[in-house]
Amino acid sequence: MTETSAAAPTARLLRLLSLLQTRRDWPGALLAERLEVTPRTVRRDVEHLRELGYGITSVRGRDGGYRLDAGTHLPPMLFDDEQAVALTVALQSATVSGVAISEAAARALLTVRQVLPSRLRHRMDALDATTLPGVAHADVQPEVLLAVSAAVRDREVLRFDYASQGDEPGGAPRRTEPHHVVVARGRWYLVAWDLDADDWRTFRLDRLMPRIPTGPRFVPREVPSGDVAAYVAARFKGSTQGDVWPCRGRAVIALPSRDVLPFAGDGVVEEIDARHCRLTAGSWSWMALAASFGRFDAELTEVGPPELRDAFTTLAARFKRAVP
Repeated sequence: MTETSAAAPTARLLRLLSLLQTRRDWPGALLAERLEVTPRTVRRDVEHLRELGYGITSVRGRDGGYRLDAGTHLPPMLFDDEQAVALTVALQSATVSGVAISEAAARALLTVRQVLPSRLRHRMDALDATTLPGVAHADVQPEVLLAVSAAVRDREVLRFDYASQGDEPGGAPRRTEPHHVVVARGRWYLVAWDLDADDWRTFRLDRLMPRIPTGPRFVPREVPSGDVAAYVAARFKGSTQGDVWPCRGRAVIALPSRDVLPFAGDGVVEEIDARHCRLTAGSWSWMALAASFGRFDAELTEVGPPELRDAFTTLAARFKRAVP
């Protein structure tokens, strides 16, 4: 068998390494067939990989072959674009995983960055996301994440089509000054200044399709309160006064505190006696807060403030009309 003239040595080494990673043992003849080269060329390429630091064992036997070992030293790392994005996202998200590995994850990210080609280092550097607690469950295409992150890094106006409630992206394109990529409540968001609305907005990345090319560079504005994490948390609570619920109320619940605590969220539970406790909680509206108290299926007394009592009255009337 003769070598394919189009097969450049570097590309062939990458292909060989990729094949060795897919199974435990590779017969030499099969590797030569897959790479369209001679067994002698395979032996020479294996030696080159060994010189680069990869531990490759020769397997004895009728067919002979090779095995990629788990080495004790980190050899030059070979990633494609999607793998580099995935690794960066995973290591950045590790800081809020609940496991005490944030410092180790940061060191691992630095180590990986040092052994990547400059092109991939440049793309990884763009992926600077502010991560709030939560496990991401909405898929975001790597090319979308890279395009948005690069616009944030380069301070360039970003135009994109945006879908609402799961519709296909369409309509007039949004024009924004992108400021931060944030992971919150299990989703990826862009925090940006909307040039048409003349206000701050948050956009879900899984509903966003960037338009190319990006626009002119801009001078960054300061995010409200100067803290993007606090700003996003406040937006989720429907608050314009910082990371606090706009509606807060209280009630005495005819249940032991131990039965209320698991469902109190960020509310405060005060024990009154063995059969009663007081819950102080918040929500984005008085109606939502009243409904949240109703989920305990117990008698409620000492309800306040008046806005919460009015919400209970409104809900009671609605429920009565729902069952004539």
